[in-house]
Amino acid sequence: MNESMTVLLEDVIAIARAAGEQVMAVYRSDFEVRGKVDASPVTEADERAEALILQALAARTPQIPVISEEAAAAGQVPDVGQHFWLVDPLDGTKEFIHRNGEFTVNIALIDQGEPVLGVVLAPALGRMFAGARGCGAFIEEAGIRQPIRCRTVSEEGLDVVASRSHGDAEALDKFLDGRKVRSLKSAGSSLKICLVAAGEADLYPRLGRTMEWDIAAGHAVLAAAGGQILTLAGDALGYGKTGLDNPHFYARGL
Repeated sequence: MNESMTVLLEDVIAIARAAGEQVMAVYRSDFEVRGKVDASPVTEADERAEALILQALAARTPQIPVISEEAAAAGQVPDVGQHFWLVDPLDGTKEFIHRNGEFTVNIALIDQGEPVLGVVLAPALGRMFAGARGCGAFIEEAGIRQPIRCRTVSEEGLDVVASRSHGDAEALDKFLDGRKVRSLKSAGSSLKICLVAAGEADLYPRLGRTMEWDIAAGHAVLAAAGGQILTLAGDALGYGKTGLDNPHFYARGL
């Protein structure tokens, strides 16, 4: 086990939990929903969580630059090399607004284009997924941690998860054509990638637009659990791309 990575992972978990407390404080209030330049929604929870995370990461790793969703939306994208943080302080803002609990705090560390550490916290659900290269992956619920690992697909077929808020049924049907599917269910935010990492699902196709910060933390957990995220061409999905947009991709287990 990589001791320094383990220590850093625990520090990031603490940061994510503190951000989650900020998110839940707003969640329990009569919050206002505003629109960003791209017309996507934003709330005080996004902003409060991001401010806390940015301050905490700057104190913990001042030498590592951070790209974060709300700062990027405001045009604040620092020059980064091969080693940087990617932060989505509230992934699943639509789920947050609809109060279904399926939103997450996401913090990931990128090294040489690969996600090597990630924390995905779903504060309303009481679930946290975390993992790092050399340390494995785990889920924590009710204060109990259990290691997680991607599973082998059942002979009965794939259990597939799809996006709750960004579905494209026709594209999904085309992607799944020829594959043996046992079940198909919807979920919100980066939880879908984590369900594959935890062996609760086998496949998550994303056939719509995403940004790097949307999936990096879940990708790190998945990689630590033995899974992959691939482009539709079969290439490994990398980070630090121009514009920070992702191509269409799919997350898979073993």
